[in-house]
Amino acid sequence: MTIHIEPSGQACGATVTGVDLSAPLAPNDVAAIRAAWLEHLVLAFPRQALTDDDLERFTLAFGGFGHDPFIASIPGRPHIIAVERGADETAPIFAEGWHSDWSFQARPPAGTCLYGLVIPPVGGDTLFSNQHAALDAMPADLRARIEGRMAIHSAKRAYAPTGIYGSADKGKRAMDIRPSTDAEGTQLHPLIRPHPETGREGLFSCFGYIIGIEGMADEEATPLLIELYQWQGRQEFHYRHRWQSDMLVMWDNRSLLHAATGGYDGHRRLLHRTTIAAWTPPKTEVRAA
Repeated sequence: MTIHIEPSGQACGATVTGVDLSAPLAPNDVAAIRAAWLEHLVLAFPRQALTDDDLERFTLAFGGFGHDPFIASIPGRPHIIAVERGADETAPIFAEGWHSDWSFQARPPAGTCLYGLVIPPVGGDTLFSNQHAALDAMPADLRARIEGRMAIHSAKRAYAPTGIYGSADKGKRAMDIRPSTDAEGTQLHPLIRPHPETGREGLFSCFGYIIGIEGMADEEATPLLIELYQWQGRQEFHYRHRWQSDMLVMWDNRSLLHAATGGYDGHRRLLHRTTIAAWTPPKTEVRAA
């Protein structure tokens, strides 16, 4: 079969058919999928009956495994976490605010892979926001205020003991979240940066994992970050993904924000997730003269 790419018609996203991910991918198929991923930013692969071995092999075809802090891996699989919500769970939806996975790391993951095992009959869509498009359309005055600025990233609002998923949240979820004081650490990244593979400029991450702007007082930085957050999540930059069982989705954390949605109370939801490590440019062979 030939790989077929069907664009979503929205701000990003495409569906991929004509490939069996339960078998090792040929190098030309990996290249074709990577090219489509860099172009469309989110790829959905429906009707894929995958094991955890298959999910791990697919992830490794696009880079090493990323490091996933603060959420316990599933037994025997140190690189897979379960994104799960019980049918009777009443805690707020996990990851329902816009974010880029683990942007607070020195080398955040290039991508995320999420495989649907138990999908509710209603609700549970994932929203994506194209941050290249957001930058392209940004008003000049707003861009001027963030141009050249370094953002201060931290996981403390989410995963510190006092965070959203901290001590007060313990025992309320099916997910095994492990808050830690390690979440209070910080890391600098540019607010505007070129994509490491394509060179296309985009906005990186947002308020939530960004707690300040280097060299700017909080009284000025916080309102600016909130204004930026509101711009980044505008509907014209969206792709709304509707899940199916046995569907694998991969997305580019360097180009996107994403957010979970609810609407499936009374139904269990279970997906397995891996992250793709930060991209390393291929070495250029140096020949002796």
